[in-house]
Amino acid sequence: MGWFSKSNDDFFLSTTTPPSIGMDQYVGVVNGEAIIGANIFRDLFSSVRDVVGGRAGGYERALSGARDAALEDMIETAKERGANGVIGIDFDYEVLGETNGMMMVAVSGTAVKLG
Repeated sequence: MGWFSKSNDDFFLSTTTPPSIGMDQYVGVVNGEAIIGANIFRDLFSSVRDVVGGRAGGYERALSGARDAALEDMIETAKERGANGVIGIDFDYEVLGETNGMMMVAVSGTAVKLG
């Protein structure tokens, strides 16, 4: 499998196209997005972390939540189209807003029906 692959009984995700799985049909490209806003307290503590070093846990948790939401959005779209897997997944991150106060996580891939 790829560096990011996971599967349960009814759905399969992979950043690569594993050669060991049989695909019955390519359904099409699917995507999901999530946008998170920066919060003033998270910004304040992040500034302190920049000075003293360390990880910005609040931002990391928010980014993880946005990534999960984008993945779920993509999976739901794939299921609506009758797919039971998504391959070739790609994650993109973008800073948005007039003051760069928001971050967008976008994920896309190819929905497939696995045999």
